Amino acid sequence: MVKIKNLMFQYDKQPLFKNLNLTIEKGNIYGLLGLNGAGKTTLLKLLTGQIFPKQGSIEIGKEDPSKRSASLLSNIFYVSEELYLPSLRIDEFISLYAPFYPLFNKEEMMSYLHEFQLNEKSSLNKLSFGQKRKFLLSFALATNTPLVIFDEPTNGLDIPSKSQFRKIVASAMSDNRTFIISTHQVRDMDQLIDPIIIVHNNRVVLNSTLMEINSSYTIKRSATPPLGAMYSEKNALGYIYLTKREAEDEDVAIDIEFLFNAVITQPELFSSLSQGGSL
Repeated sequence: MVKIKNLMFQYDKQPLFKNLNLTIEKGNIYGLLGLNGAGKTTLLKLLTGQIFPKQGSIEIGKEDPSKRSASLLSNIFYVSEELYLPSLRIDEFISLYAPFYPLFNKEEMMSYLHEFQLNEKSSLNKLSFGQKRKFLLSFALATNTPLVIFDEPTNGLDIPSKSQFRKIVASAMSDNRTFIISTHQVRDMDQLIDPIIIVHNNRVVLNSTLMEINSSYTIKRSATPPLGAMYSEKNALGYIYLTKREAEDEDVAIDIEFLFNAVITQPELFSSLSQGGSL
């Protein structure tokens, strides 16, 4: 679906990506994680052809997004963190922009609007920030484009709306679609994103499914500082730590936020799970 090879990009001679490699397969909801300034939004803009790599290549299907062909643009929808909407009613926006997406489904759009309690006769410029976010999320999913990219999609959403978002995204997923969700609000995306991509120090340091991660590592708890742990954190009950999985270990779900902290602390220890990433 998406292949990035030896990507290099910089701002004002400050390198952001160096020889970044990444493969993204269809039929998955990818979580794109990284510290602030790691380049998550820049990577999304590169994927959507808004900015161009200095070196290397990006392919979506067989096309180069920097060419911004009509065929490719009709197969991608990008929901940016910033919201820019014209002064139109919701139904007017749909009538104007839906024709650019051949697979747009009006019935699905109405269903999403109903789920988010939005009226199609409402003016976009009179909606709250959270309501605007809900509208764009609804439209993005209703386009039925093979690739949908979300940058911080739960910003501005209250707790019930975040739950609705997870439910709607899961229902809209299919084997022929790929969703990429960039977020720093990992807890909002728990139970939704899988595989996990982590960008750190100019490169992809993790690109793996949770099943692959669980097959290699496990989380354990201890009342005293653990010896030989790959990574540990102290909590009210003692210590939680990450270690290599042994045959006799019980299955324990990996906490994504804990995993993220472990990976950015010692990325070299996770080289076996950089599948498609550059380590």
